[in-house]
Amino acid sequence: MMSDIQRLNLKREVGIIGAVSFIAGTMIGSGIFISPQFVLSAIGSPGASFVIWAFCGLIAMLGGLCYAELGTVIPESGAEYIYMLRTAGKVIAFMFVLSFIIVMRPASATGIALSLAEYVVAPFYSGCTPPQLVVKCVAAGVIMVLAIVNCLSIRLATAIQVVSMVVKLLALAVIILGGVVMLFQGHTENFENSFEGTNADVSSIGIAFYQGLWSYEGWNTLNFLTEELKHPEVRVSLIISLRNIYAVGK
Repeated sequence: MMSDIQRLNLKREVGIIGAVSFIAGTMIGSGIFISPQFVLSAIGSPGASFVIWAFCGLIAMLGGLCYAELGTVIPESGAEYIYMLRTAGKVIAFMFVLSFIIVMRPASATGIALSLAEYVVAPFYSGCTPPQLVVKCVAAGVIMVLAIVNCLSIRLATAIQVVSMVVKLLALAVIILGGVVMLFQGHTENFENSFEGTNADVSSIGIAFYQGLWSYEGWNTLNFLTEELKHPEVRVSLIISLRNIYAVGK
């Protein structure tokens, strides 16, 4: 019998590129391609929607800075769970992780998977709405594949994350460049009386903020795998800073 029990440690296999991809690849998800229309429809005007996006980016940036500090002070994987465990105690941490595993994370993953499934099956049903059964089956298949990949290898999961991040950055670049080209062509009608028709009631502002913050969701992803980072005391702060630059630009 061993005189002492060695602590189980995760392998530190995630480098700087992989860590950046986990944050950027998670933040640049289905939200940024879906949320803008709902923010605009809820708040009612282009000018007010820009204000909502700016405040959402500020909130995400402040959250990211707090998590950069927490990730360097408590270099353990688990994010909110480990922070609650170290500060509020086991009961609060258990209640959080139970609700996170049963309700919060499945609901978020389901929404993202359904959004992906809608885009995947759309080319096969041109001119009509895809059957919900097909969409749900594709979404379930995507979730199963990603779960298996994450169970098999962190390196494989990181590689897929990096590839998906590059693809999404290219898609965003095409959208941004298209908007810049239209501006240079003189399509500035949306900036004339940009605050006209703004819905200033509490419910509209709340819905717009909800959609905007969902688009920024993912800034805390890196803290879930702090123990798998190479040199986490340096890279958490660096990568969170890069993420904040993205949040401001977004």
